[in-house]
Amino acid sequence: MDSVKKIPLAVKMRPETINQMVGQKHLLGKGMPLRTIIESGNIPNMIFYGRCGTGKTTLAYIIASRAEKTLYKLNATTASTADIKDIISEIDSLQNEKGIILYLDEIQFFNKKQQQLLLQFIENGDITLIASTTENPYFYIYNAILSRSTVFEFRPVEKKEIEKVVRRAFDFVMRENPDVSYEIENGVISHIAATCGGDVRKAINTVELLTNRKVGQKSLKITLETARNLSQKSNMTYDRDGDGHYDILSALQKSIRGSDENAALHYAARLMEAGDLPSLCRRLLVIAAEDVGLAYPQAAAITKACVDSAIQLGLPEARLPLAEAVLLLATAPKSNSVINSIDKAISDLKDKEAGEIPEYLKDSHYSGAEKLGHGLTYKYPHNFPNHYVCQEYLPETFRGAKYYEFGDNKTEQAAKKYWEEIKKNTGDKK
Repeated sequence: MDSVKKIPLAVKMRPETINQMVGQKHLLGKGMPLRTIIESGNIPNMIFYGRCGTGKTTLAYIIASRAEKTLYKLNATTASTADIKDIISEIDSLQNEKGIILYLDEIQFFNKKQQQLLLQFIENGDITLIASTTENPYFYIYNAILSRSTVFEFRPVEKKEIEKVVRRAFDFVMRENPDVSYEIENGVISHIAATCGGDVRKAINTVELLTNRKVGQKSLKITLETARNLSQKSNMTYDRDGDGHYDILSALQKSIRGSDENAALHYAARLMEAGDLPSLCRRLLVIAAEDVGLAYPQAAAITKACVDSAIQLGLPEARLPLAEAVLLLATAPKSNSVINSIDKAISDLKDKEAGEIPEYLKDSHYSGAEKLGHGLTYKYPHNFPNHYVCQEYLPETFRGAKYYEFGDNKTEQAAKKYWEEIKKNTGDKK
């Protein structure tokens, strides 16, 4: 006997109208841009960008149905050039008289040649392309396709919206199995919604797993403990090569820069839970120099010690020295004078001829240097009061350049006052 193919619960429950979808109110709410386009019936080439389970595929089906166009679906991870040509050959067939919508999932996996093959057909309107991607399209999709498409970003679905879907999924299963008694423990629905990472499909799949039963079983209790076991770490959406990776690092640095130690710990915890110690360690070292800098110079050394300890310890113990570094940097006084000054110097160097190093600053620790005139008139600062003497150090083409501005923190202002006093007594106006 042939086995019957089981249709996934998420497919059975797939919404058929925009109003049945959850999330994406910024795109599909009343008067919002994508909804307006869909309701107009004039469907352009579009790229849907966002995480899995946020409604990209479902919306493509709804658009095709509403526009009464034939929908062809390809997954770029497995589709070939021949698959594209097969669809192109169907353009003039009777069943496609109202047009074709090609839904191309994970378009970033199509090479340039495959994307170029589509160009002439989406340009003249024979095919309307709706492509989806979990990667930033501006990094991974060729400009020729991008310039002919409108990009829409799909956001993770909010917890309260996913709770509606989870309840609907349980109700759906109960209607399918009226002879079975289901008991759902308090907290199960909320837990599934909170731990699916904004992924509706993942939430429905969890419901499907929880409602699996033995043949002939007439009652099933769905406990919070079972739900927790099924959803361990499922709320962590993380890809070391994807946007999520850089977004977390960006949020971490901005939280530390903004002196919000609680938010900084949150993003650091995300990286630790993902096991990405190298990225966290590297970013903390950067922050120590870029955002704390000379306001608290010891932060660099302390952060380095914490990072070294973390690498030696490994997780889970590494969380302790790394949390110490995060808290130190978040609560330390801030200064960006370091990055501002070096960036000014580099920018100036790119715009001007480097110029010759003054003769008296050139290396004179070798035989023959004196004959070349190197180092002859150099004034050794340690031979002068306060270990300072006024002399020019910059090449002639950069004379008068000023890159460093003392920060308004206690440490840098103390240094400023110190040097202003010394230079004033030597007549140095620099």
